[in-house]
Amino acid sequence: MTATRDTAETTRPRAAARQAAASAAAPAAVPAPTAPARSLRLRGGLDVATLVGLAAAAAVIGLAMGSGGSLRSFIDPPSLMIVLGGTLAVTTASFSLGDVAVAWKDAAAVLIHQTLDPKGVARQVLLLAEAARRSPETLRNLLPELRSEPFLYRSITLVTEGLPPDVMERMLAGEVEASGGARAKSAGVLRRASEVAPAMGLIGTLVGLVQMMGSLNDPSAIGPAMALALLTTFYGAVLGNVVLAPLAAKVERAAEDDALVKTLYTIGAVSIARQENPRRLEMLLNAVLPPGKRIQYFDREAPKVGA
Repeated sequence: MTATRDTAETTRPRAAARQAAASAAAPAAVPAPTAPARSLRLRGGLDVATLVGLAAAAAVIGLAMGSGGSLRSFIDPPSLMIVLGGTLAVTTASFSLGDVAVAWKDAAAVLIHQTLDPKGVARQVLLLAEAARRSPETLRNLLPELRSEPFLYRSITLVTEGLPPDVMERMLAGEVEASGGARAKSAGVLRRASEVAPAMGLIGTLVGLVQMMGSLNDPSAIGPAMALALLTTFYGAVLGNVVLAPLAAKVERAAEDDALVKTLYTIGAVSIARQENPRRLEMLLNAVLPPGKRIQYFDREAPKVGA
């Protein structure tokens, strides 16, 4: 009994020592980054300026149309067919059905989604850089919070997978260039359509004049021919200058903003992969940002001289 008791008392300290050593050797669990993750989420929202501008232009034209008589006098199906159908047909002949479909999709996207603010994107990149410098595992845990921005998610995924920075930079830069080229083509489609629409209105005007000249002996046919001649010009001018041209300019601007945002993400991901100081990353980001969008992330708390 005494020997058994002595053996048990000797074994307990050894077991406790082994358990303590195993606990010390086991890696500490990294807490879920709930608070930082919320600060990493960015949202675009509606592009209010485009919607308000188009609505205001439509309201002004509608008031002018209704102030002098009935709005029904401005509705003519043959004129609409010539302008809308002719514009779509000529634009498709200039490009392809796929290009035209993508262009309309991009035009709809700029109406309902606003590009992220570059200043907020730069802060987001610096937050990720600070998290990566503290612990690479923290950066890996943040990945699920970045799924709302697919390009950023792919960039940080490449970082966590240990891809060489030079290879990563070439891959991401190629994706930025390809995306910008696709948006530029969509803007070109809309720009071409804005040029074709007034021309189709002029063609409809010529058709109406020919019909009117051929119906001088029939007074009842002069009115519809005159309506066709005038309304096709009206429809073409409104479609080309009020709708298509602003959308083309908006798609071009959205392409530039999107390229800037993706360039910031590329710079951040490559810098994180190279394990550079976040202060140097701030300088690199400010070199790309426009003067009015540059940030002072690390110097925001610096005291003023002489204070």
